[in-house]
Amino acid sequence: MAEKILMKGNEAIGEAAIIAGCRYYFGYPITPQSELTAYMAKKLLKMKDAAFVQSESELAAINMVYGAASTGVRAMTSSSSPGISLMQEGISYIACSEVPCVVINMMRGGPGLGDIQPAQSDYFQATKGGGHGDYHLIVLAPSSVQELVDLTMDAFDLADKYRNPAMILGDGLLGQMMEAVEFKKKPKVDLPSKESWTLVGCKGRKPHQIVSFNLNPSVLEKMNLVINEKYKKLEEKEVRYEAISLENADLVIVAYGTVARIVKTVIQKAKKEGINVGLIRPITLYPFPEKIIGDTAEKIKKFLIVEMSLGQLIEDVRLAVNGKAKIKFYGRPGGIIPSPEEILEKVKKCL
Repeated sequence: MAEKILMKGNEAIGEAAIIAGCRYYFGYPITPQSELTAYMAKKLLKMKDAAFVQSESELAAINMVYGAASTGVRAMTSSSSPGISLMQEGISYIACSEVPCVVINMMRGGPGLGDIQPAQSDYFQATKGGGHGDYHLIVLAPSSVQELVDLTMDAFDLADKYRNPAMILGDGLLGQMMEAVEFKKKPKVDLPSKESWTLVGCKGRKPHQIVSFNLNPSVLEKMNLVINEKYKKLEEKEVRYEAISLENADLVIVAYGTVARIVKTVIQKAKKEGINVGLIRPITLYPFPEKIIGDTAEKIKKFLIVEMSLGQLIEDVRLAVNGKAKIKFYGRPGGIIPSPEEILEKVKKCL
């Protein structure tokens, strides 16, 4: 068994990325994820065949990732909400070009520059194609520092497997908290070769091209349809979730990330009062675990979505429930973290 180490979430992401083979990091500091940038600088600048660049802006950072990842290396950037907004054009280019990379978003309160407190108001941006065009990111939502480690490693594998950018959608609380983590040795994953598309010099072969546009609409349509087939495979094979206490539940809460941690305390408190509360925690926000939610709605007729926002997760839950159960929402925007007591009070009102 690997030794457990007490680490801050942001730094644990950095160590996990390096273990996963990331040797190229490009980013710009912004609270509450700046420790990740600092950690990558400390580590990568001492390594051979590695590069760390503190870019002049988030726009520059994502385009540096685009260039490096086009050569087949594992590349990463990180930021927080308004910084990710600045990266959206480049992320859309990368998705269209089918170049794998990893983007970390440790969300903070908004809109605008907002504050530096944790929030979950970037859900739409992450899961609905925050930039222009028809595309999706693979979006993973950890709820502990250990999951930050595990899902960061998985993100690189999933990005390579599907030739698609992957995002870790965390928040300021996860990035700043310290927990004991272990860096488990990952089993080797059978990933497709990158030789057919990477830009590493022609070497006597026909040159490769990585472009994110085509002036012929028929060709661009075909490109969209090919990429969409990849999304269908993701939806079929890569859905992840955690389900707790769904048997005989009076009400099911749907929550992800930090809020899901709080809900686990709510479940314990409710049980002491004779109330059975279940939890469905999406781990992949895209692809979204709609089947488990739809199946659960056949049996349990009351759902509560809890989120650190004004209600962005609610739309996907409503589509999955498809009118089979009643849905209520409780949210705290602007960087406020809901307490177990106030969530439990909302549960009682729903019942």
